Amino acid sequence: MRWEELEDALEVLETEREYDGYFCSIKDAVIIVILGSLCDLQSVKKIHEWATTEHVKKFLSETFGIKRIPCYWWLLSLLALVTPASLNQCMKQWVTSLVPQLAAKLEKEEEEQSHKKKKKKPLTIAIDGKEIRSTEKMKTYDSPLHIVSAHIGELGLTLAQKTVESKSNEIPAVPKLIKELEIPGCMVVADALNCQIDTAEAIGEAKADYLLSVKGNQKELMNDIEQYVQDETLRATMDSVSRTEKGHGRVERRSAYTSDDVEWQPGGREWPALTCIGAVHTRFETSKGVTDEWHYYISSRVLSAEELLHHARMEWSVESMHWLLDVHFDEDRCRIQSKTIQQNLNMLRKTALNLIRIYKRETGSKLPLNNIMFRALMNPYDLLTVLGKN
Repeated sequence: MRWEELEDALEVLETEREYDGYFCSIKDAVIIVILGSLCDLQSVKKIHEWATTEHVKKFLSETFGIKRIPCYWWLLSLLALVTPASLNQCMKQWVTSLVPQLAAKLEKEEEEQSHKKKKKKPLTIAIDGKEIRSTEKMKTYDSPLHIVSAHIGELGLTLAQKTVESKSNEIPAVPKLIKELEIPGCMVVADALNCQIDTAEAIGEAKADYLLSVKGNQKELMNDIEQYVQDETLRATMDSVSRTEKGHGRVERRSAYTSDDVEWQPGGREWPALTCIGAVHTRFETSKGVTDEWHYYISSRVLSAEELLHHARMEWSVESMHWLLDVHFDEDRCRIQSKTIQQNLNMLRKTALNLIRIYKRETGSKLPLNNIMFRALMNPYDLLTVLGKN
C-alpha cells in the first residue's frame, strides 16, 4: 500500500503556473525522478538517461502508464514548475498516513524481542538543518540553500522540511516547521542551536515534549546543569544507566543521568514546562587512547536515564539521513541553478530513502541500502518489490 498512498498524495501537487499536462504530466515527471533516485542515480541527467533506455521505457509504460519520456530539459522544466510547498505537503500527508501502522508494528516487534509488554515510548522527532554546499558560490543564490528537516527517528522517515536562506535563519524556521506538524505526544529533539525558548513554546503548543541539547549559546543554563551533574553527591541521587558498545576498533561507553529536581535552577525557570535535566557522558577508547565528553539536556517530560539515552541517540537519525543524501546522491555537488529544483530534488531523494526504509521495515530485509539500489538499477522490476506493488 505504500506506493498507492504516495501516488494518491501526489495528486494534489500544485504548479507555479498553469500547466495542462501536454506530453508528460507533472506527476509522471515526479515518479520518474523518485524511481531513478531509488536506483541510486545522482543527477537528473543520469535519471533521464536511465528512463530513456528501451527496457526502462517498457517498464515505465507497462507498470506506471508513463507512455512518453520528456527530454532532459523538459524534465528539468517540469521539476521547476512544481511548488516546493505543495510537494512538502504531499510528502507530509503520505508519511503521516503510514505512521500509525508502522509505529504499531515497531511496538509489537520490541515486545516480541523482550518477551514482555514494554512501556510505550513516544516517537522521536529529530530536527536539524543541512546546507547544500554547491549553492554557496552560485550566482543565483544570495546565500547557501539551507534545509531544515523533521525526521521520525524510530521509523527512519523524513516527515517534512522547511527551506531557509542560511544556517543563521534556522532558529526562527524551526518553530514555524513545528507548527506545521501533527505531532501530539511525540518527543522533539534538537541540537544546541535550536535550544531556544520560542522553539520550546512551539513544541508545547503542538502538544509534544522537547529534549533540547544545551551548550554555550545558553551559557547560564549549561553552567547550572553542569554544576549540578558534576557534583558527585548530587549525581549519586540522579537516575542513571550505562551502555557499552564495541566495534570498528573502538569501545564506546555511554552513561546517562536524569533528575526532575529543577526548582533550584534560576536559569531554568524561563523555560516553558521544564521538568527534567539530564546529561550523557560518552567515553571512547581506541588504539590511540581514551577521550570523553559530556552533553547536557533539558526536557519538558520527566525521563528515566534509559529514556534519555534512547531519545538522545535518535537525534543522530536526521544526521544519518543527511549523510545518505551526500553519499548516495552527491547532493553537496548538485550544480542546478534553480532553487525550486534543488528543493524538489531534496524532497524526492528523501522520499526514495523513505520508501527503502519502509520496505526494509515491512519485509525484515537485511540487505544494505546500496545493494537494494544496485539491484533496482540492474533490473527495474525489482523496484516493484521495494514499492510493494507486486
